[in-house]
Parts: sequence; structure tokens; C-alpha cells
Amino acid sequence: MGDYRDDVPAYLTIRVTAQEGPIAAFAEQEAGEAAMRYPDLMGVGIPEFFHAKEREAGGWELFGYGSDTPQGSRDSLGSVFRLRATEAEKVGDEGARRKWMAAALRMDREVVNDLRVRGERFRIVRASRFVRMGPNGPEPPRPSDPDPAEVGEAYKVGPRTKGFVVDPVTGTGLSDGILKLDLIQFVGIAPGAPQAVRDEARRALHTHPGGVLLPAVYMISERVDGSWRAHNPGASDSTPQGARDSLAYWLRVMAPFTLRLSEKKAAEYALIADRVDEKRLNVATVDGIRYRVTRVERLIRVGPDGPEGPRPSDFDPEPPVEVQTRELKAKGLWKEEDDEPAPLSERTLELKRRWEAEEARRTAVREGRRKAKEAAKERVTGQVPGQVEGPGGGQVRGQEEGRGEEDGRGQGEGVGEGPAPA
Repeated sequence: MGDYRDDVPAYLTIRVTAQEGPIAAFAEQEAGEAAMRYPDLMGVGIPEFFHAKEREAGGWELFGYGSDTPQGSRDSLGSVFRLRATEAEKVGDEGARRKWMAAALRMDREVVNDLRVRGERFRIVRASRFVRMGPNGPEPPRPSDPDPAEVGEAYKVGPRTKGFVVDPVTGTGLSDGILKLDLIQFVGIAPGAPQAVRDEARRALHTHPGGVLLPAVYMISERVDGSWRAHNPGASDSTPQGARDSLAYWLRVMAPFTLRLSEKKAAEYALIADRVDEKRLNVATVDGIRYRVTRVERLIRVGPDGPEGPRPSDFDPEPPVEVQTRELKAKGLWKEEDDEPAPLSERTLELKRRWEAEEARRTAVREGRRKAKEAAKERVTGQVPGQVEGPGGGQVRGQEEGRGEEDGRGQGEGVGEGPAPA
């Protein structure tokens, strides 16, 4: 006798499986608590787009970073095709090189969201984004969320979506399974959205009724006049520290520039950025505006033919690069590479100065952190200044050095030396 589940399409399946390990159990508990503390779901207006490849074993594999526009992902996919062409050229496969290069050139001149190259299928994939809301605002990062980066170094952490497989039959925890069920039934359209946006969102409930959750990302929310909104709707980071770094950069560089702050006021913003760095804060209040690092859930809708692609109403302002070039030439705005660069405006020079000052500050912080680590390593290993080699190559320590080890400091080192953490 056949099982009824044999007749259920994979894209309509939500498999709930036991999550092994203490960290997974902790994350499962936190997800359940978050659903109670932040019960409301709100859509983030701007979706995210990825380029993906269909797998023979099933599902679609994401290549890595997402983009806030479909064309951004198309350009990235074109770069993948160029890399494949270069690899084929290195091994002397001229036929493969021509096909991969032809695909790259096609991406330069056409709006293509789904294509096959040498038997492989590629697609631009759309991910909707959502925020959990509670009485006190949007959900912040959870203690179990991965957050490995040093302050100011989060850009070194790669995307958690690289190599991620979009496959509905992959098992998930109970809380994520419930969240997935909620999201695939949720339209998530902001009030006042154009009718075309609303119609396409409702249509997606039927054309792509399944879904797969992606790892959470983090963005900055701001509370203005009693209401929460995204500080920069198109931006997100793969770790909470990445969002904190973005907030600190805004406070030190972009806020003084865009708000035309006085140097005194800019210094006040910089002090708040210093506190965000030092305490790894998820909240900060500046001039009556409250900023919060916010956890963002993401869902890729899936239908009979795989993951959902871009919708016609999605914000996609830039055409392919060749089309852009033709348009600029037609308007007389195109400059050849050998043309002299246009002089920078005073405002651009101001931004450049602020950016360079921030880079110099970060470099000094990194150097101070490196020296502090080296000093700590010397204290642990006992390789402190003043060691001399005795007969046979053995090390001899002086009395002063011994006293330094007893009180936890090497000779010449004082408590609190070195720059504060960034």
C-alpha cells in the first residue's frame, strides 16, 4: 500500500527533524522564545537576489553574496561565466571557452534570469526578507547566532549562503519549520505598495507555494517619531558584528557627511561609535533616533520548477552593461578610458578625507590589537625581554623577571598599556 506522502511534491514538503548537539538545541530553544517575544512578522521592502546553479542531486546551489537588484546578480553570474572561460582556456578546451564566453557576453547585453550553458542550468533567485516585531521593536541578534569577527573585522567573514543548497526536502528544526510555514503563507507587502507589487506577491503564493529558509542576516533599524524602519533597506550583513561595524561607520563617516554636521557634533557621533565598538552594542541613540541591530529572516519561495526568480515589479533600475554603454554614448556622456578623469567636487573630496581618516583609524586599531596579542603571547610563553641563554643554550631568567611573572606582568609592561579595543 502506498504512502500518501509519495504523492506530495517536494516543494510542498516541510521536513522537521531533530537537531543534534547542544548548540542546535540552544538555538531551537531561542527560536521558540523569539516567536513569543516577537510574534509579528513584517516584510522588508527590498528583496535579495542570488545567482544559483541546479544540482544533479537535487536542489539549487547558491554561489555566495546576494545583491539588492536582479541586475547585480546577473552581473555576478556573468563573472562566473568569464571565470569558467578562463579555466577552460588554461586546460586547452577551446570549445568550452567559446561557450562560456558567449554566455558571459549574452549576460552583458540581455536581461536573462534563467539559462543553460554546456548542460548546466543557472538562475537568478529571489529571496524575500522579514523582521520579527514585538512590543519593544524589532528582534535583535540571538546569543546563539554566529558572531566570530573582531570589531572592525567583520568584512573578513564570508557569506553563510556560499554553497547553500535550496532544497525543500532538507530537514529543519521544529521552530524553523513553523516559521517557514508562516512565511510561505505571508504576503509581506508594505502599506501603500503599488498594485502590481501586491498582485505579484499574491500570485507567488500559488506559483511558488513552498519555501526554504536561508541563514539569518542583520541590518540596522531606526526608530523615528515612534515608528521603526530600516536604516538602509538594501543593506545587510552576515553577522551581527558586521551590522555593528556598519553602524559605527555611519556614525563616524557618513552621518557627518550627509547631515553636514559641525566638527563638534561629528566628534559626539564618533564617541557614540566608540562605545558601540567597545561594548559591542546592539543599540545606540543619537539625536533622538534609536538605532538597533536587527535580525532578518529570509525565505526563497519554491515551486514545481524550482526557486522563484525576480518579479517584474522588483526594483531593477540598471540595464545590462552594454545597454548602459549605448545609452551613455547616445546622450554624449560616455568617456573613453584614455579621457582625462573629471575633477572631484569639494563634497567628494570631503567624503574622501573622512573615509581616509577612518581607514587610518582602523589601521591603527588593528596594529594596536596585533601588538597586544603578541604581548599576551609573550606573557604566556615566558618569552619576555631580559632572557639570556645560559650554558648549553638553556634560558636564564633574572630576579626582576621572575617577580614580573608572579604578578602576571612581564618586565616593563604596565596594566592598561596599549590602545583600547576597537
